Amino acid sequence: MRCHPSHILLIEDNPGDADLVCLCLADAQAQVEIRCVTHLAAGLASLLECPPSLVLLDLNLPDSHGSDTFQRILETAPTVPVVILSGQDDEELAIKAIHQGAQDYLVKGSLTSLSLERAIHYAVERQALLRSLDMSRKQQIDFKNQFLSHVSHELRTPLTCIHQYVSLLFDGLAGSISPDQRAHLQTVLKSVHQLQAMIKDLLEATRAESGKTRIEPRCLALADLLRESVAMMQPLAREHHIHLALSVDSLLPLAYADPDRILGVVLNLIDNAIKFTPPEGNITVSASTMANDPDFVYISVADTGRGISPEALPLIFERLYQDPSSADTNRSGLGLGLYIAKEMVTLNGGQIWATSQIGCGSTFSIKLPKHSLAKLLMPIVLHKGRLRDSLVLVRVDLAPLPHVARAHWRETCLNCLDLLRRCVHIDTDLVLPPLAATSLEESFYILASTDMVRVNIMIARIAEQIAALPHFQSNATITVTAKPVARIATDYSAPLASQVEAVATHVTQLITADLHDKGSHSVTQRKQYANA
Repeated sequence: MRCHPSHILLIEDNPGDADLVCLCLADAQAQVEIRCVTHLAAGLASLLECPPSLVLLDLNLPDSHGSDTFQRILETAPTVPVVILSGQDDEELAIKAIHQGAQDYLVKGSLTSLSLERAIHYAVERQALLRSLDMSRKQQIDFKNQFLSHVSHELRTPLTCIHQYVSLLFDGLAGSISPDQRAHLQTVLKSVHQLQAMIKDLLEATRAESGKTRIEPRCLALADLLRESVAMMQPLAREHHIHLALSVDSLLPLAYADPDRILGVVLNLIDNAIKFTPPEGNITVSASTMANDPDFVYISVADTGRGISPEALPLIFERLYQDPSSADTNRSGLGLGLYIAKEMVTLNGGQIWATSQIGCGSTFSIKLPKHSLAKLLMPIVLHKGRLRDSLVLVRVDLAPLPHVARAHWRETCLNCLDLLRRCVHIDTDLVLPPLAATSLEESFYILASTDMVRVNIMIARIAEQIAALPHFQSNATITVTAKPVARIATDYSAPLASQVEAVATHVTQLITADLHDKGSHSVTQRKQYANA
């Protein structure tokens, strides 16, 4: 629908006040088209159907009251200027409305044609200016991100060259060096590593801010990931004479997140804790669940360091922020680590926050979504209101050939996963979310609504189509196996959700046992396609 260029939407339930507004506009000889509605719902519908040049809004309507009324308008049409009309001369409410984004606040009892005309004119002009400033700000951010990305990429080449030649000298491959020279070269190498870390953080932060960061969520055993992170950081903790410990609940459920991203976040938090914890201090990495929040798994990194000031605590996750009270010797980065950590956790559907007390240490906490297999299985394992008679667990193992680079192998695995999802029947089969790999080999699982006789067709189709992928046979081998999912004893009078949960638990146990016994598969069928 084509809208009048000076179309005003008046949302007012009092006929007398609506007439007053129309009369004021008529006296001002304003060439405008006015549409009046009495309820917020009608106003929202009108905003969607034909966005006006401006909204005149009464906050107290039959179906909405107070600042929530304006908030709903703002959410529906954030670019349309709004002038509040109120029967009360309430300065606090007026200030709150302006802070929320209203362009002006008029009291009906003091309304004149001049004040209304002026408010409308200024509101439209201010909104246009704000849109222009917002567009300019976005362009500046895009330019800055492109500049930082370009400079960071260009710096990596000479920095890599410096690193290689200094390493040659340090290792004595260009001739013998004295102990003093070795110490100097070690200082150079340390600075090169610090610069490389800064450039990596700049690139990561730029990708995160521009929305180009890609995550690959998987079924994630947090206990294994945290053990790996603690093992990686243990030498640095010992070097600083700090005790680094791990505490994980024995029955910790699987999380659903990108393992590489979460590992990076945890390593960053442990590294920060080591920087700000004095010798003989303690750092504890833990994971647990909360009874009052059963859909999430919690990770925490707690230290006995100097703590974070109350003024700095709300700012520590902001880009480039560094606590001015921290010692200069602890500033080895750009203040991007926690900003990147927050972006990565948010992208994975989680939250990160910190609590601290000066002199008593800090605790950084993360909560990540728990992997719920039952929700995924519900449409697959049920048929005509009951559990299916037969299910088969198909396993697809990919192994790289010795010469394959890690980057190429990652791409190969992603291509295979995409093809697998196209190979199965969407209504009867499910490619389970991939598990976090503990080695270069990848294992994907499919739960198929079939039996061990007819699964042969699926196995042949999967193996042949993956083997036919471009460059696959020169990069990897594939093994496809299957095993039946035995019917479990369940109470068929129980709710269907409980029955599906029991099946999900059983399938999880099968996969866990299967992965722990990779060498021997109790299967009926096996096909392997490898490069000769």
